[in-house]
Amino acid sequence: MPGSEEWSSAAHVERYLARAHADARPLSSDEALLEQVPATARRILDLGTGDGRLLALLLDGRPDRTGVGLDLSELMLEAARERFAGDGRVELRRHDLGEPLPELGGRFDAVVSSLAIHHLDHARKRSLYAEAFALLAPGGLFANFEHVASPSRRLHLEFFAAIEEPLEHEDPSDRLLDVHTQLQWLREIGFEDVDCHWKWRELALIAGVRPAS
Repeated sequence: MPGSEEWSSAAHVERYLARAHADARPLSSDEALLEQVPATARRILDLGTGDGRLLALLLDGRPDRTGVGLDLSELMLEAARERFAGDGRVELRRHDLGEPLPELGGRFDAVVSSLAIHHLDHARKRSLYAEAFALLAPGGLFANFEHVASPSRRLHLEFFAAIEEPLEHEDPSDRLLDVHTQLQWLREIGFEDVDCHWKWRELALIAGVRPAS
């Protein structure tokens, strides 16, 4: 087989096995998202912030960062206010993501979201991605950890079995869409370096970067 000569080299094989066994544990979804946000990011927007869990992870140990969190649920925002009590770096605002994003006082180095956008209808998903693009500074990152559609009914049922949830607990507000379509949208909008960086069944991290120029 062409290119197989290196596998006859003891040194090459040893290097390969050392890498393979160094850390067999894959990144968690949180780690995968945090890894994408550049260290230089200073201002972050969290779409559907909930209780602020993701925003807190992004600000942890980074006193130079500030964040804006948007959410529709007043109950969620109250939990977020408790989490960030006394932290002047964080602004929390009530907003329905089904509506165009409000004026937010300038651009962001990263726009992130976690398990929120899949509740929107598909047309609104795409327009929200375009609004996120417009809000990013050149070189800024958009990263969405999302509940996505399985390619078949069987795989959808297997997902619910894997998370040990009965199908009758399926959220009626879910409007799931496949990863491929969403990645294509990001490219059409103008994002570069578009990719799915992490995926397990119906959970996926998709991301893209606004060109620097």
